[in-house]
Amino acid sequence: MVLVLWVLSLLIIMAGSFALSMRREAALISVLKNNAHAKAIAESGISLAEMMLLSPEPSKVWRADGSIYEIKASDAIIRIRLQSEAGKIDINKADQTTLQSLMALAPVDSEQQGKLVDAILDWRDADNLVRLDGAEKEEYQEAGLNYQPRNKPFESTEELQLVLGMNKKVLAWLDPLVTIYSNQPHINYQVASKEVLQAMPGLDAGLIDSFVIMRMQSAKNNLPAPPFPLNTGSSNTAGQNDIVTLVSEALVDDESRAMLSVVITKSNINEKTPFQILKWQPVTSNNASLYTATMSELLVKQYAEPELNN
Repeated sequence: MVLVLWVLSLLIIMAGSFALSMRREAALISVLKNNAHAKAIAESGISLAEMMLLSPEPSKVWRADGSIYEIKASDAIIRIRLQSEAGKIDINKADQTTLQSLMALAPVDSEQQGKLVDAILDWRDADNLVRLDGAEKEEYQEAGLNYQPRNKPFESTEELQLVLGMNKKVLAWLDPLVTIYSNQPHINYQVASKEVLQAMPGLDAGLIDSFVIMRMQSAKNNLPAPPFPLNTGSSNTAGQNDIVTLVSEALVDDESRAMLSVVITKSNINEKTPFQILKWQPVTSNNASLYTATMSELLVKQYAEPELNN
């Protein structure tokens, strides 16, 4: 009798353990399914943005100036932000004054700001001469690092993390402001985000605010984008949509979400594939969400899904 009770107890424990395991696996599968669904919707946002960049009607073309567009689908909301790489600071071409003005706003003390500027310049230049606060091979060795500056242009913005003195916080702050794709020493002011304009030397804060407001109002009212009010010595229109970063975030009714960042460029190779993908990566930082109050201020258009087919 005792043996029977022991066997029954063992069987009950095994059955309970199996049921718990199955519930856990079912929950995991559900999460994976929901995440995959959200990712697929975010990817559809990228396709929608590409379609709207090619709209034959100028008033319907989406602006690549940091503006955000929202699409309400049957079971999700998609927000997409477009940013022309011509409106960002090229870390391979920007001069020392521009880099100093940029770093003056970075979340790091003033002494380290100067060191980062010189270290960036030493990384990309072709010589081994050390700038006043810079770093070449010897400085990297003294810091215990097993690599040295490439003495060549940056191949990606992620390469900035290797620069002596760089940290994750500064790198995350720099990421939406810099590029390697414009290949120009100046930015296109007409499509630059407010944050990039604030980092440019000699620009009045009031002028920037009024320009950004006018630009958003023109997008909301289907009017041509206004030119930047100052003669900056660089084109206001060149390269506006040649290379664009698309950030798409899907928020599904089941509360799952996914976010993608894609850099595309216009392609002349095949009419069926009008854009070439230069970079594709998931975004996992909650700080980058397009659904924050700050990002909602950049929302210029909202669509119901069928409207995009008209």
